[in-house]
Amino acid sequence: MRTKDFDYYLPKELIAQKPVYPRDSSRLMVLNKDTGERKDEIFTNIVAYLRKGDVLVLNNTRVIPARLYGRRYDTGGKVEILLLHKKTSNTWETLVKPGKRAKPGMELIFGNGELRARVLSSTDNGGRIIEFSCCSDFDEILDKLGVMPLPPYIRQGLRDRDRYQTVYCREAGSSAAPTAGLHFTPELLAEIQSRGVKIATLLLHVGLGTFLPVKEANIKDHRMHSEYYSVHEEAANLINQCRLNGGRLVAVGTTTLRTIETVSNEMGEVVPGEGWTDIFIYPGYKFKAVDALLTNFHLPKSTLLMLVSAFAGPKNIKNAYEDAREKRYSFFSFGDAMLII
Repeated sequence: MRTKDFDYYLPKELIAQKPVYPRDSSRLMVLNKDTGERKDEIFTNIVAYLRKGDVLVLNNTRVIPARLYGRRYDTGGKVEILLLHKKTSNTWETLVKPGKRAKPGMELIFGNGELRARVLSSTDNGGRIIEFSCCSDFDEILDKLGVMPLPPYIRQGLRDRDRYQTVYCREAGSSAAPTAGLHFTPELLAEIQSRGVKIATLLLHVGLGTFLPVKEANIKDHRMHSEYYSVHEEAANLINQCRLNGGRLVAVGTTTLRTIETVSNEMGEVVPGEGWTDIFIYPGYKFKAVDALLTNFHLPKSTLLMLVSAFAGPKNIKNAYEDAREKRYSFFSFGDAMLII
């Protein structure tokens, strides 16, 4: 299967540059994956498409201020670091700019010296393993010096960090937000529950590799990144009971869907556990558990576009994206949403 089959044209002005206010006022395209039928809605109307007995599954990861700006100890040259995931208590896998100069042994300084670092080694994907040292709590210093890791297509800063967090985020560790969840407000979630829809939460720490375009000509040659997940027994039981009772499993975001499919057996039963997943879902994949998916509009040639194409069918997604472009929907992280049912 060719990567270029998942390419499409998007005018730059359709790339959302800031979050909408209130969160649930974004647009919502509802796509029937069986018929290809589409409806245009406002996000708050998602309640009309959920029914008693369904389970809405959320990823409660929290984005860390993962971008750090510092300087080399020897030359004073500027350095930018993006934290990807923690390896040990004081070492992280990172991306470094400029990367070619980040040789093992290079020392770095951040802020007024409150945080120091040393490059230990390179990774297979061009990243660096970096060891940090500080005189106080690392998380406190990161909160002080770090910047929210907005994607490069967002050209303006974010005044309120919380707008790049879901209202239900809990456990810190992501380098990017699970953006489908950004549309929910506490009031909307309460209304959904009042209608007999239950909510389950799981965890997947989102890495930036999720959003990067696939470079290989054949998508089967793409090497998927790994991300940490955790599914507790309470969530697994709630999901499994839903399926036994004939309810639908509605995944909020591709990260949630990937986690559920990772921990589901061939019968569609979710098994609690934790670990690392590198599941790569593209057309031809047979879904085991998820019935519906809430997602945003994704980048060309990305693994996320391949995933939604697998879920709804490539033709349906292609038509839906063309329709969204013609109707001036907003795309990507702060953009509008799509509910695939």
